[in-house]
Amino acid sequence: MTLDRITPRKTRVGLVAGGLGAYWPQFPALLPQLQESARRVSSRLSGMDCEVVDVGFVSDAVEGAAAAEKLRAAGCDLIVGFLTTYLTSSMLAPIAQRSDAPVLLLNLQPTEAMDHESFDTGAWLAYCGACPLPEMANAFRRLGVEFRSVSGYLEDERAWTRISRWIKAAGVRAALRHGRHGLLGHLYPGMLDVSTDPTLVSGQLGGHVEILEIDDLRVRVEKVSDDETAARVALAREVFTVDESVVDEDFAWGARVSVALDRLVDDFALDSLAYYHRGLDGETHERVGAGFILGASLLTARGIPAVGEYELRTSLAMLVMDRLGAGGSFTELQALNFHDNVVEMGHDGPAHLGISARKPLLRGLGVYHGKRGWGVSVEFDVKHGPVTLCGLGQRRDGTFTLIAAEGTVVPGPLLRIGNTTSRVDFGCDPGEWTDAWSASGIAHHWALGTGHRVGELTAVADLLGLELTVVRP
Repeated sequence: MTLDRITPRKTRVGLVAGGLGAYWPQFPALLPQLQESARRVSSRLSGMDCEVVDVGFVSDAVEGAAAAEKLRAAGCDLIVGFLTTYLTSSMLAPIAQRSDAPVLLLNLQPTEAMDHESFDTGAWLAYCGACPLPEMANAFRRLGVEFRSVSGYLEDERAWTRISRWIKAAGVRAALRHGRHGLLGHLYPGMLDVSTDPTLVSGQLGGHVEILEIDDLRVRVEKVSDDETAARVALAREVFTVDESVVDEDFAWGARVSVALDRLVDDFALDSLAYYHRGLDGETHERVGAGFILGASLLTARGIPAVGEYELRTSLAMLVMDRLGAGGSFTELQALNFHDNVVEMGHDGPAHLGISARKPLLRGLGVYHGKRGWGVSVEFDVKHGPVTLCGLGQRRDGTFTLIAAEGTVVPGPLLRIGNTTSRVDFGCDPGEWTDAWSASGIAHHWALGTGHRVGELTAVADLLGLELTVVRP
């Protein structure tokens, strides 16, 4: 038995290279050299786990307009324009205007520097992709098109690191624009910060929010067979270390709900899920609500973030982090440790198993603190090393913002209460950091992922048109 990750839709990158056609008869060796550079760029992009739609080389505004139509029809998530030498802004303007996708311009000269002693005009022209860059920036902005670029040379790994951030960010944007996000149950009473208008999600991020009821899951739970339940228990025993506190009946119930959650996600084609249901006195709906954590953690590990407390914005933040390859676990503040200068954070709900420092523990709980419910919960320590927090804030006018902070998970004592827990060192006084984080516009919960990701989140915020707040007290 294996826990297979989903295969997300590949990011579709449109590529067009260009130069001024007037140069070709003047310098016969120039065009073949530039076309070879364009092939190298296409090859490097194809190696970034994306689908490249290469429309070739354009030499004038007419060819640029034809390329624009091809790229528009391809439905790209990002357009990459490679400035191999000087070309006019009129050649790329229609591509930027018609593609309905963000545009990234590349200025990658053949090598680190020219050989000034031997170069003639034709050899120099292969290095002057920087020449049209200010022109493009001015023209794009006057046309209402956002401008972004990466300058370097063909084998400049620093430049390719920056390019890869834009490719990843385009994939995140596509995941949100094409995503279907489940919202199951009802608001967690009393938490004014977690409420999110689904129309704002579609309006600002794209995608669709599917409103689900607890009965949508209940009927599927009732159809799960004993054999399917046993198979899910066996899978869980492979994935988790099962603590002696786990009650067999609760384990089997969580496994049954897990199978039903998989069916719910498949039936509604969901890319994420946020849920909450209170229930009362052990009736069926309360039991279904109490059985989420095992199945939600398995879904999250497979690339379908699932969170409690009806936290739609956090499920979206977790989707962002997952698609960046950072994992992304449901997280809140727990306590401050002024002896060790760390902030302790985690949650007693579904966690991203892919970022655990060791085999995660399945622990039995008699009660979920502050909420109705009981059963099994996931407990682990996030991998030690660099981490990034990412949350989706919402202003008074409804505008979403991205909020992030980078820190380091360090070893030390942890609570053993069925929570995912991390001790995060932000390089400053824990109290000062907590005040700054709380003042940023973040809500009760956020996603915690591995690696330092502010560079990638900067690109994500740019492509989504959101303000990014980075907390660095």
